[in-house]
Amino acid sequence: MGEPPIEIRRLGEGDSIEKVTELLNEAYRKHLEEGLRYVASWQDEAITRRRMIDSECWVALIDGELVGTITLKPPERAGGHPFYDRPDVAIFTQLAVSPAHQHHGLGGKLIDRVEERAREMGAAQIACDTAQSAKALLEWYTHRGYRIVGTANWETTNYRSYLLSKRL
Repeated sequence: MGEPPIEIRRLGEGDSIEKVTELLNEAYRKHLEEGLRYVASWQDEAITRRRMIDSECWVALIDGELVGTITLKPPERAGGHPFYDRPDVAIFTQLAVSPAHQHHGLGGKLIDRVEERAREMGAAQIACDTAQSAKALLEWYTHRGYRIVGTANWETTNYRSYLLSKRL
């Protein structure tokens, strides 16, 4: 029979911010248990909404169940770091896949979608950031063609981050 189909689409008005927030908290819980305080591991609905402002939130569903999410900020809205301020750089944040669906390619499909969308927006590069100590994530991004382009020390986390970018 095979795997059920995955639907990837923009977050709609009828979608639940509460469920997106719960998914983010659940997906990032393992990082929190490892001592990395990613915002997604503890954020509430108000923060989820705020992080979606001027962005496109994409969701992944299997049989109508929310199993993944990613947020894309277009080049003119990215900001927050000199590299992100560049007019040719889009960024993605809040990539999350429910633990039951991790390691099956869903995160890659979400990134593929926002890379395609960033191209449509006219971005020449897409960027993200993650903890310097998150070795498995860094290897995964590198395997996908991302390279380290800088560092940051965000006020909302307890770790230094690498900024990663990929030419589109």
